[in-house]
Amino acid sequence: MKPVVQDDPLLMIATTGDRVTLSAQHYEQLQRQLAALRRQLQLTEDRDEQLVKDMATMRGTMHQILRLDDEEEEQGPVSAASAAGDSASYFESYAHFGIHHEMLSDRVRTESYRDAICRNAAPCVRGRAVLDLGCGTGILSMLCARAGAAEVVGVDQSEVIYHAMDIVRENRLSDIITLVKGRLEDAKLPGGPDRKFDIIVSEWMGYFLLFEGMLDSVLYARDRLLADGGRLLPNRCTISLVAASDQERYDNLLTFWEDVYGFRMSCLRPEVLQEASVEVVPAAAVCSQPCLLKTLDINTIRVEDTEFTSPFRLRALRSCRVTALVGYFDTHFDLPVPVEFSTGPHTTPTHWKQTAFYLERPIAVAEGDTIEGSLFCGRDRKDPRSLRVTITIAGKSQSYRVS
Repeated sequence: MKPVVQDDPLLMIATTGDRVTLSAQHYEQLQRQLAALRRQLQLTEDRDEQLVKDMATMRGTMHQILRLDDEEEEQGPVSAASAAGDSASYFESYAHFGIHHEMLSDRVRTESYRDAICRNAAPCVRGRAVLDLGCGTGILSMLCARAGAAEVVGVDQSEVIYHAMDIVRENRLSDIITLVKGRLEDAKLPGGPDRKFDIIVSEWMGYFLLFEGMLDSVLYARDRLLADGGRLLPNRCTISLVAASDQERYDNLLTFWEDVYGFRMSCLRPEVLQEASVEVVPAAAVCSQPCLLKTLDINTIRVEDTEFTSPFRLRALRSCRVTALVGYFDTHFDLPVPVEFSTGPHTTPTHWKQTAFYLERPIAVAEGDTIEGSLFCGRDRKDPRSLRVTITIAGKSQSYRVS
């Protein structure tokens, strides 16, 4: 007799009581089928993962398309002072007392300016005319007046300047300090359009130094209002980069989306990655020597110099997984009594904190290994007060927005 179905599995099974015994041939056949099913499942999972990546790429591309217009195709840096970023909302944010409380409470920031002005009062400030650009509450104007300045003119477009006028009167400094509301480029300053100042002081720095684009106004003032031999306070800044390893922070920020109460939300991971994170990075997380990216000499720099590409080389201090590259800046007052401060993770935290660029894939390093690449920094063409940063490592680029 021959079976109707060739290799019928039912004819290959022997039963003894509750036990089922398969023939060797049938067992091998089932193993082959199981292996084939596993391969099909793996292929399906791989396709699903690739689809998620493709969708994320598509979303990123669409975001860029929607953000760009014909004007954005023009090459070269964008001026924050003349573009859409110079909006009322930016100055309105400085009208509320909260932001000034945060800045004035930053002792590293405020005491550094105080020391630069007061410790150099005799050789640099006494009897001089001072322009305080973006004067806010007038704290720097009053420090200059206390240091013996003959005249101080403070300029600010924010509504906070009306409080500054009250503060100046309250401290009986109205005979020295004059406050002007408006954009420097449009403001009518006492003494006429051709007048010059011996000192221009401004606290213009933003996240990753260049966020907000206020440096443009400082350079405008330098070129038109600074007397020959005059001083800029501060006169020099540097931007540096360091590697960090903080797996717990990485998991909280990025791995989190892989399992949210039992649901996958991995499509949000790329959205989180493209936003640079302004945060205080623990000194213990630093895992490389720092690398200087850019030096800005405020006496000579041009607006177009604020868009740059710099190579970097980071030497690992220990074996670990690098989860982020961290940017920060240092500020220098090169005066007879020099003053400087840093916003790096190795120093007292400031309100600028640090700017963390999280990596899509952490990089495993051993002590002494180096991570080499390049960093591009430029204005966001839709919002020139924001920054676009692109980091390239081993030929792979990752872009971020500092906003």
